[in-house]
This record gives sequence, structure tokens and C-alpha cells, in this order.
Amino acid sequence: MSSSSRPAKLPTRDDIAAERARRSLSQFIRQAWSQVEPGTPYTHGWHVDAIAEHLEAVSSGAIRRLVINIPPRHAKSLTVAVFWPAWDWLSTPSRQFLSASYAIVLSRRDAVRARRLIEGPWYQARWGGRFVLAEDQNEKTRYENDKGGYRIATSTGGSATGDGGDILILDDPHKVQDAQSDTIRENDLDWWRETWSTRLNDPRKSCEVIIMQRLHERDVTGHVLAEVGGFEHLMLPARFDPERRCTTSIGWSDPRTSAGELLWPERYDSAELALIEKKLGSYGAAGQMAQQPAPSGGGLFKSWWLRFWIPADATVPPAPERVRKPDGSWHECQQIALPADLGTHRQSWDCAFKGTASSDNVAGQLWAELGADSFLLDSVVDKMDIVATMQAIRMMAERWPQAHEKLVEDKANGSAVIQMLQHEVPGLIAIEPQGGKVARANAVAPTVEAGNVYLPHPALYPWVRPLIAELTTFPAAANDDQVDALTQYLNRRYGTTGFVFV
Repeated sequence: MSSSSRPAKLPTRDDIAAERARRSLSQFIRQAWSQVEPGTPYTHGWHVDAIAEHLEAVSSGAIRRLVINIPPRHAKSLTVAVFWPAWDWLSTPSRQFLSASYAIVLSRRDAVRARRLIEGPWYQARWGGRFVLAEDQNEKTRYENDKGGYRIATSTGGSATGDGGDILILDDPHKVQDAQSDTIRENDLDWWRETWSTRLNDPRKSCEVIIMQRLHERDVTGHVLAEVGGFEHLMLPARFDPERRCTTSIGWSDPRTSAGELLWPERYDSAELALIEKKLGSYGAAGQMAQQPAPSGGGLFKSWWLRFWIPADATVPPAPERVRKPDGSWHECQQIALPADLGTHRQSWDCAFKGTASSDNVAGQLWAELGADSFLLDSVVDKMDIVATMQAIRMMAERWPQAHEKLVEDKANGSAVIQMLQHEVPGLIAIEPQGGKVARANAVAPTVEAGNVYLPHPALYPWVRPLIAELTTFPAAANDDQVDALTQYLNRRYGTTGFVFV
């Protein structure tokens, strides 16, 4: 019998499994799991399929920029930083990867895991002929193959050695314990902007993946979604919130249907998840488990504490503001007509160092008092240099001549503002903050909770909505200048601690 007439060799079961793994990242993960985690049985969850589907879209070029928010301990690093690069090289061994985490020990760990998987007998028996790792470039933080592909591992704030990447993987750019530090978090953002985001080999074709849990409104996720744009967002909270259902451009939608439905019940049942949430506290659970920087309904300041005033002569009063409480019930915030016999008026100013796009806002507020209650009547919030800040104080003083006290934080440009305006605008009082922002907010939170603070009704005064968002997200808000001005006034008014009046 001639060789041409011999029957074709039928694929074995191993051949079929290998081909399924080559075509599907999810199948690859299932089959390769024991090679990377031999002591831990694989427990599948649909979230692995969801992440794999989006990473496959990155590999194919259908998605170029991807943010994945998912709780810790949900196999995120193994999926994105170990299995995916090893799988991607099966089809495109020339691909060049850069990977980073907040600590080099973590990114190096995952790079080594991927290399060991590639060099191991399971991978080599199935796909060993596709490429070979170069012997002279086979280190823990850098290795290459004979097709031009490489993997380089670095850390947030570290050097990318001048090399570029076809795919950039940023896994946990922030250390949880440092996320509330404005200085450290902003340094992480500066590194992303000035170093990491410039490492794409081809700005038109190269891809970037960020995977993390939410820690602050101004973390890397918050920055790229709000200020950069162009990122697909795969958001996977531990408990399903129908009002925040995630849907992406590739036709994927969170398959859960009931509020509170779990993300990975096969591993974290409701009791186990509740224990984790209790240990994390409200803010930790909100960011790391629910993928929102502040707890639902508010953080330090709860949304159902808020009260509003409307003009006494409003012909058609707006409907009361309704907010949802954590137990799912709705709360109607109280609203009253603005009293006509308001007493003491005071300004409160939180200044910035400079008026550039990257600097903090300057926030100025005008408050009035009646009995034990305080009413916010006016507000100015903007990027201002010292000249613009002085002009804003002058204008508010002209609009509200009855405000004899003008509280100015004695930091940033505030000291210079006081010095230059003290003989022109009467009543400027230097306020030296003591302790941290959170401590000062905690000091006045009971006053807000007690119902002694009234804001303008947002349906009539839309400028108050950013303040509400800032208040209910604090201290994880992207901006806190309005909160600083508010706490400065309330501490002065009610004699709580947190400031020294100099």
C-alpha cells in the first residue's frame, strides 16, 4: 500500500485536548492549572471564562485597552499574568510583553511561573516545537524566545529598561495599605502617565491591560476611566448589583440576575464572603469586593443624612431627593424652606498651591446660621492660581457683605492670600489644620448625621451635586477640596476639634 493511500492518523484524546487549549484560553487554564498550582485543585468559576474571553479579544486586537476590576483571591494574577502570556505565545510567539505590579517581587513571581509552565514537560510535549526560550536571555525578570518575543517584569515606579511592549500588563498598581496616601497614589499615577503608558511599541496597535480591585476614586482605574478614556471596563463585583450590571463591547454581559448573587460561590459562599467583608470594613469591602471606592450609600458621610433647603418663594417645590440605603430601602431626604431670618454668615476657603490642570481645586463656601442649623448658600470651585483665588474671595465678599468671618486654611496659597488681602478684605482668619482630613471630617460627621446641616436642593442648584458626590465618597473621593472647606466651617461653627485658629 502506497503512503498516499494510507488512512490518516486519527487524533488522540490528548491531541484534541491540546487543540482545544490552543484555541481557548479558558480551556488552557483548566488544563494547565495543575502545572502551576499542583497542590490546589482547580475550582472553575464563570468569571474565569469572562476574563479569558476579554483577554482573547486583546490578543486578537478586538480590544486594545482593557481594565478589569475583580476582588482579590479570584485567580486574577494567575489568569492574566501567568496563563495568558504562555497561551498567547502559542499563536503569536513574537509577542513582546511588559508586566508590572506595585512590588517587583510580585511581577517577578508571575513571570517565573509563566516561564516554568512554558519550560515544563506538559507544555513542551504539546507545543514545544513552536518556539524555544533563548538560553542567553532567560532570567527571572527578562526572558526571550527565538521568535522575537520576550517577557519583562518590573514594578510601579520602576524602570521599564527602555524596552517597549506589544502588550502591557499592569496587575495591582497600588498597594492596598498605601492607596489612601495622596502622595503615594499620585506617584503611582505619575509613573503610569510618564513611564508605563509610553512603553507601547505601536500606539496604534499595541495593547494595555490593567487588572486590580478599586481602592480610591483616583486610583489607576479611576484615572483612566474618567480622564483618559478608550478603555473597555470589565467590572466584576463579589455581589451582584443590578444597577451596576457590566456590559462590554464584545457582547458580554454579567450573567447574574438577582441582587447580591455571588461572583464565585464555588469558592466563596455567602457566609465566607460576609466574614471577609467584616474583616475588611466598610471601605475595604466597598473597594476590594464591590469594586466601588466608597460603600453604597456613602462612606464617612451617609447619603441619607443629607438635608436640603429650597427657596421660600419656590412656586413648584422639587420632589424630595431619594437615596437607596444599604438594606435596599429608599429614603426621602428632608427638605425645608430657607428661613428668612438667618443670622451669622461666614466664608470658608480651601486654597491650592497653583492653578494648573494637575493641581487641586480651590473651594470657597458661604454659610449662614439659624439656631443649631447651618445652611450652605453659595460656593465657588475651580482651578485657580493665587491671583484668581484673591479675586474669588473679593467677589464673594461683595456678594455677601454680611459675612464678617472669612476662614482661610493657612496652607498652600492661603498664607499668601491672607497676607495680601488682610488690609483690603476685613475678617480674614487664618486656620491651621490639625491632624488629618479624616480626623477633621470625623469630628463634624455627628453634626451632619443629626440633621443640622442643609445644602441647596440639587434639583434647583445643580452645582451642589459634585459636593454631594465628594461628601459621600470621602475619603476615597478623587477630590476633597469642598469637603475640606465644609469641615473647616463646621469645626469653627460648632467648636469641634481639628483646627487651630491663628
